[in-house]
Amino acid sequence: MVDDLSEGWEGVAERFMKARSKIGVSLVLSWAQQKLPQRGSIIDVGCGNGAPIAEALIAEHFDVFGIDASPTLIAAFRQRFPAAQLACEAAQSSAFFGRSFDAAISVGLLFLLSEENQHKVVKGVSRALAPGGAFLFSAPREICEWPDMLTGRCSQSLGEDAYARLLEASGLRLVDCHSDEGGNNYYDAVKVDR
Repeated sequence: MVDDLSEGWEGVAERFMKARSKIGVSLVLSWAQQKLPQRGSIIDVGCGNGAPIAEALIAEHFDVFGIDASPTLIAAFRQRFPAAQLACEAAQSSAFFGRSFDAAISVGLLFLLSEENQHKVVKGVSRALAPGGAFLFSAPREICEWPDMLTGRCSQSLGEDAYARLLEASGLRLVDCHSDEGGNNYYDAVKVDR
C-alpha cells in the first residue's frame, strides 16, 4: 500500500476547494504588507489550490511559491496561476525549491500533521528563510486534538509553549500571536540571526 503524502487531502480535494472560505485572508495580507519588502518572496507551505491566500498575495505582487502534497490541488493552483513556482510534495520532506525566502506562511496545515512531522516542517521552513525572514502559521494556542472535518483524520495543536520551544530550537523566535475574524490563531515568528 502506498502512503498518502497528502494526509488524506487528495481524497477530499474537490470538497475542500468548494468549502474553503476567505477567513484569514485579510490577516495574512496585512501581515505580509507589514513584514515584507515590496515583491518579497513567500513560500506558501500547504498552498492548496491557491485560493484565497496565495491569490491575494499574488494580486499584491508578492513572489509566491507553493508546496502541497495533493496533485489535484497543485493542478488547480497551476491552472489559476500558470507562471507560479509549485512543487507537489509533502511539506515535511520538501526541498523548499533549494532557495531562501523573505517569508513563509502555512495556513491550515501544521496541525494536520503528526508532532514529528510538525517539527520537520518548522525546521525545514527555518532553513528556507533568509536571515530575519518571517514565518506565519495557524494552529490553536491550547494543546488539543480533534477530528478534521473533511478528512476525519486526527488534528493536533502542540500548544503555544511547545510551539515557542520548537521555533526557538529551529532558529526562530515567536514574536506575537494574532486572531483572524473566525477566531483562528496565528503564530508570528522571525528567523534569528546567528
